[in-house]
Formats: sequence, C-alpha cells, structure tokens
Amino acid sequence: MSAPQAEAGGAAALAALRAGGKAALARALARIEARPDAPDVTALLDAAHAAPAGHVIGLTGPPGVGKSTLVNALIGLWRARGLSVGVIAVDPSSRRSGGALLGDRTRIDSDPEDAGVFVRSMAARDRLGGLAELSYPAMTLMRAVFDRVLVETVGVGQSETEVADLADTVVLCVQPGSGDALQFMKSGVMEIPHFVLVTKADLGAPARRALADLKGALSLAPPRPDGWTPVALSCSALEGGGLDEAVDRIEARAAWLAADGGAALARLRAAHAMAWARSALRARFGTEGLAAAERLGLARAQDVGPFAAAASISGALRAALDSAGGGRKVDEP
Repeated sequence: MSAPQAEAGGAAALAALRAGGKAALARALARIEARPDAPDVTALLDAAHAAPAGHVIGLTGPPGVGKSTLVNALIGLWRARGLSVGVIAVDPSSRRSGGALLGDRTRIDSDPEDAGVFVRSMAARDRLGGLAELSYPAMTLMRAVFDRVLVETVGVGQSETEVADLADTVVLCVQPGSGDALQFMKSGVMEIPHFVLVTKADLGAPARRALADLKGALSLAPPRPDGWTPVALSCSALEGGGLDEAVDRIEARAAWLAADGGAALARLRAAHAMAWARSALRARFGTEGLAAAERLGLARAQDVGPFAAAASISGALRAALDSAGGGRKVDEP
C-alpha cells in the first residue's frame, strides 16, 4: 500500500468510525489490540493522530485517592456542558488471565445509552508506569472522536509518570491526611502535573492542611520550560464542592495550549508521539534495537505518521533478526 493510498484509507476509516458510534469504536479498539501493526490499523491511527478533536486529561495518584469517583463526577460535568467524553481506565492485571482485574463497569458509572460517553478498561500487565501498552494508540483514536478524553492510571504510586507522555493536561490526585503530599515532593512526581488536586475536601481540616502544603511546595518549584505554572486545588467528588472550578481550570489550560494557533499543543503532542514510538520499539527490541531504529530514521516519524513509521521500522528490525537467525531482542545475549 502506497503512502497516499494509506492516507486515503485511514481518512475514510476514521470518517466511518466517527459515524459508526460506540460499537464501531469498540471494534476498532479490539482490532488495535489484536493487530497493532496491521496496515489498516496504522493507517487509521495515523489519520486519527493527524485529526485530533479533543483534549486529553490524565488522572494519576495512589490507590484509594478517589480517581474513579472523580472520573464519574467529571463525566457528568462535561456532559452537562454538551461535551462528549471518552475514558480509558487502566486496571491492575489478573495474574491468571492477564486481563483487567477490576473492569471499567464496576468503578465508573456511565449510561450505556449515552452516545456521548465511552469507557474502556485496559490491563496494565507488567508495566510500571501506570499505563497499559496500548493506552497511547487507544487515546489517539478516542481523541479524534471525543471532546474530552480522560485517562485514569492504575494507581501504583510514585512510579506513575508515563501519563506525562500521553496527556495534554496531567492532574495528580492527593488524599488528605495520608502523607502523599510529602512523599510526592520527595520522589519528584510533583514535576509532572499541571494541577494537583486534593480530593475528599469534605474531610475539612486535613484537606485544608494538605492544600496549604501543596501550594507551598509548588511555590518553590522551578519554572516549567513551557511557561505553565502548576496549580493546587481541592474538591469533593462526593459533595460536588470545587469540581466546577477544577473543570474551569482544565478548560483554561486547554485554551492556553490552543493559543497562537496551537503551536504549543502541536509541539507537546509531537513529543508524546515520539516518546510512544521509542517506548514501543524499546519494549520490542531492547535498547540496541532502539538505537538501530534511530539509525533507520525514527526521527522522521512525524513526516509519515508515528504509527506507520514504528510498524515499518519494527518490520525492518524483525527481518534483520530473522536473517541473522535471531528472534530475540537485539540487546539480549
């Protein structure tokens, strides 16, 4: 398939997906999971990458902080504003099946008849960064369909940093009275979020103390390279307090990124695409394989589409391994 044919086929598939509703999206995501490097899949993903329609918000934080409850509340607020919402909920994995252990339907309450809400759960499996292997491709597809895409990480604690390479806006959730604020400051996680959100503000004094601590910590943080100043907020998903302000702040960041023709947003998403391609190739072929991929022209991925480029380079590396009698990672003995 030539590049123009792939581009035309991907655009047509994306148009059909947008017209096909939730069932079409579910089928497309299943196809991505089954054949991520298939030409029709990479063409669709590159078309989606080139035509983003929504803003992506990553919710991260430790288990029990209330991320799923917050997701439910945010869905309701955005739907009330007339915006469609897609959700990727990354779950712990079953040791037996490898599938998502909790499942989206048990934690996120959505109306199956609402065409403007779609929830997909994914198993983290062996990944430690808080996301699943196919989180980025799934997000890319959903970003082309929905106004807002929420990505809820698995909740493993201080190692959840991959979401910064996927989301336009990162929200770190902190539970009052848990000591999380101090631990995150010590671990460097505070360098990642654009917003730090103290959940369960209905607890009163502990929530106010946590918010004050976080504001103090953020005031001492060095300036961000992009000029964004992180903000500490509090809310109660149970009682609703502070949620409208949180949504307004997220919307303000989306507008900030879209200013001046969206140049800052384009740079951010290009960096995300390259980070995904490098991570995927490293996972498949090791560090030496990634170095070989760089020599094969990975840096030009933005010119042809990151998904087609990664698939093409993967094919070249596999062929090289096969011809050498390999079949193992390039840097394995």
